[in-house]
Amino acid sequence: MHDAAGTLGIGMRVAVHGAQRRVEMLRSLLFIPGDSERKLARALTTDADAIILDLEDAVAPKRKAEARRQVADLLLHRKEGRAQQVWVRINALDTDAAALDLAAVAHAGPDGIMLPKARSAAQVVALAGRLDELEAAAGHEKGPESGQIGIIALVTETADAVFRLGSYAPELPRLRALTWGAEDLSVCIGATRTRDERGRWLSVFEHVQSLALLAAAAAGVPALETIYSQFNDDDGLRQIATRARQQGFAGMLAIHPSQVPIINDVFTPSAEEIAYARRVVQAFAAAGDAGVIALDGRMLDEPHLQQARRLLD
Repeated sequence: MHDAAGTLGIGMRVAVHGAQRRVEMLRSLLFIPGDSERKLARALTTDADAIILDLEDAVAPKRKAEARRQVADLLLHRKEGRAQQVWVRINALDTDAAALDLAAVAHAGPDGIMLPKARSAAQVVALAGRLDELEAAAGHEKGPESGQIGIIALVTETADAVFRLGSYAPELPRLRALTWGAEDLSVCIGATRTRDERGRWLSVFEHVQSLALLAAAAAGVPALETIYSQFNDDDGLRQIATRARQQGFAGMLAIHPSQVPIINDVFTPSAEEIAYARRVVQAFAAAGDAGVIALDGRMLDEPHLQQARRLLD
C-alpha cells in the first residue's frame, strides 16, 4: 500500500497541475529501440516515469539513420504536458554517430540525453557544451539547472571509466543522475557471466555497483540501478530492485514494459515508511534542541532525522 498523494520516493516530488502530474524524480526508465515503430508507440502507453529511446546498442548500424528519424518524429509530435519524460540514449560521445544523433534530436526537445560509455566527468562537460550550442541554434532559452535538456551518464562500461568515478562532482552542468552497466564491462574485462546462481552480482560487478552509487552521492545526484535482463523473472526483479533501493538507489532501468510496475512499486515508499518518517521528524521537533531522542525503543540522532526528511522531501 503506497501513499498516492505526495512523495513517491526518496528525493522525488510530484507536481500536480489540474489533471497533469509530472514526476521530477525517476523510479523507472524503460529502454525502447529507436527503430521500432511498434515499440515506440507502445512505450507511450506504459507507466514508466521515463522512456529512453535508444539509438545505441539496440539499433544496428544500418538502421541508425531510420532510428534517428523515428525518434525525432516521436519527440516532435508527443503530447504537451505528459507526465512521462522522454530521454534519448545517443552513441558514445567520441564517435561520429553521436554528433549525428544530437543533430537529429536536440532540436526536438527531449527531456534528456543518456550518455553511454562515459569515461569521466569531462565528457559530461563536453556534452553539456554541445547541448548549449544546439539549443542556442534552435532558439531555445536556457531553463533551470544549467539547461533544458538533462544528462544521465552511464559511467562503468569500460575499465578505465571505473577508475575515474571520483571525477564526478557537484554542480556538473545538466547532470541529473548517474547509472552503471555490467554487460559492456563484462566484455571489456573478459567475464563470462555477471551474476552467480542466486542472481547476485559476482564480486567485481558488486564492487563496481557500489562505486557507482558512491560516485552519484559525491556528485549530488540520484543513482539509478542498471537493468535486470531476465524480463520474465518477476520474483528475481523484485528481489534485485528491493536490494538496490535498500542500498540507496533512487530508481532502476527497465528493458521490458512488464518490469515497470514492479520497479515503480519497489521504489515507492510505503504508507508505513512515510508515517514513520513523519513521526521521526515530529519527535525531534517536540524534543527541541535535543541531539538524540528515543523512539520505539531505538536511539535516534541527526543522521536518522536527515534520512526521514529526505523521504518526505
